[in-house]
Amino acid sequence: MESGPAIFAGTAFALFGAGLLLWTGTRLVHRRPVAHGVTTATAGTFGMLFGAAFLTLALWCFGRL
Repeated sequence: MESGPAIFAGTAFALFGAGLLLWTGTRLVHRRPVAHGVTTATAGTFGMLFGAAFLTLALWCFGRL
């Protein structure tokens, strides 16, 4: 009964985390601004940190199955 919400949450976290890491990495490689009004280093650091955190949450959700 609890596997459905865990699969949904894990998939949502995995897609968002992977998308955030891919988008942030692409912006940094092309030397484009990651966030408006924030230095590239700060935005890149937080983008990578939160992307990895969301992937970790996805692994935790899938581990709960």
